[in-house]
Amino acid sequence: MFNKIFKRSTPDYWKAYVQHFNKKHSQQPNAVRFVVFDTETTGLDVRKDRILSIGALSIFDLKIDVGDSLELYLKQEVFNAETVGIHGLLKTGNVLKVSEEEAIITFLGYIENSILVAHHAAFDMAMLNAGLARMGLPKLKNKVLDTGVLFKKTKYYEPRDHPYSLDRLCAQFNIKKHDRHTASGDAFLTGLIFLKIVASLSRNGKLKVSDLFFNSERRGLL
Repeated sequence: MFNKIFKRSTPDYWKAYVQHFNKKHSQQPNAVRFVVFDTETTGLDVRKDRILSIGALSIFDLKIDVGDSLELYLKQEVFNAETVGIHGLLKTGNVLKVSEEEAIITFLGYIENSILVAHHAAFDMAMLNAGLARMGLPKLKNKVLDTGVLFKKTKYYEPRDHPYSLDRLCAQFNIKKHDRHTASGDAFLTGLIFLKIVASLSRNGKLKVSDLFFNSERRGLL
């Protein structure tokens, strides 16, 4: 039985996704494609809840590429009326919605081997990986950066008892909040925060991509 599982062929879209990782990233941040993303979900339980929408945009040459973005809305297999007031996504509506499988396949094709960036990234990654598991596929292979963790590297960080929220970081960097609590809107805000953090860390012009991942308290961010 186990031989059949290990020998099971993977879909072509997964093979295409994996092939992108044969190429190594540059150590120069301006030569790397980062994909900033966010998800809106029915709740915070990775086992029971589902993704409602995915918003993503790319950063290359340390600039947001507004022409290279992704916005997906998923059919709601699980509906939680209590969270509608936060994200505003109804079970029905005029917006085009795709299945979870279609959304994840599209997301894989969009991100390729880019370095992913998100705020509180562990949750978003867990939700995507749960979707992949339901499709019988492994977890995402991309490296991941969390803006909440990166912020601790800056001179602005002051130890507090509570974590730094997206709203708190927007206030810190004087970023106006537009489309808050939409996946695309939060991805855009996270992208602006990420660029502000990178600029703060690279004032000497010697910042390397590996420096973004180095953490004296942990070996990695995720």
